[in-house]
Amino acid sequence: MYYDQQEKPANDARNRVRRHPERGHYDRETIESILDAGFVGHLAFVADEQPYVLPMLYVRQDEEIFLHGAPRGRLMSTIAQGAHLCFTVTHIDGLVMARSVFHHSVNFRSVVVLGEARAVREREAKLSAMEALVEHIVPGRTAEARGPNDTELKATEIVALTISEASAKVRTGGPVDTGADVELPVWAGYVPLRVVAGVPVPDAGCELAVPAYVGSLYPA
Repeated sequence: MYYDQQEKPANDARNRVRRHPERGHYDRETIESILDAGFVGHLAFVADEQPYVLPMLYVRQDEEIFLHGAPRGRLMSTIAQGAHLCFTVTHIDGLVMARSVFHHSVNFRSVVVLGEARAVREREAKLSAMEALVEHIVPGRTAEARGPNDTELKATEIVALTISEASAKVRTGGPVDTGADVELPVWAGYVPLRVVAGVPVPDAGCELAVPAYVGSLYPA
C-alpha cells in the first residue's frame, strides 16, 4: 500500500493495519493531517544489530518529513548506509472507560511511515528545512529570532524521509462493552484529552512584551 492510493493494502503489505483493520486509513489527507497536528515523533532504526528508537522534532513539507540531528551521531551514520527506517507519530485524544477492565482503551490518531532517508547537505535546503521546523512549532518565530550561522549549520544534520509507504490508525468514541457488561452499575464513557499551552515565562533579564505570535499559543 502506497501513500497516494486509498484502497486497502494487500494482506502481505508491510504497512497494513492488522489489529482492528477497520481503524486503518491509507489516504493522503488523513495521514498528512495527523502528521501536521504534531511536531514530536519517534524514529526507529537498527545500527550494529541493535534496535534504537529516538524521539525527534519534525516537520512535513509536501511528501517529505524533515528531521534534524548531530552530524556525528549514530543515526546519521546509519542513514548514510541506506538503512530502513520507521517513523511514528501518535496523538492521545481521550481516556476510554468501559464497564469491564478488559475493554478500557484510549482514543488516538497515529501514523507509521516506512522507508529510507537522505541527508540534506545543500546550504539553502538546510536553511529552508530548519526554518520550516521552527515555523511549524511556533508560527512567526523566524521573522524575529536570529537564523543559524555557518558554524551552527555545520553542527546540524538535516534528514529527509519520503512519505511513500505509510498508514494511519484512528480510534474515536466511547467504550465497546459486550454481553451482560452493559447492564453493570458502572460508569462508562470517555474523557477527552488535549495539549494546552500555559502562560509564557520570560527568560531572566528579558523585559520585552510577549510577542503576539507567542501570545496566540495560549488561551486568554
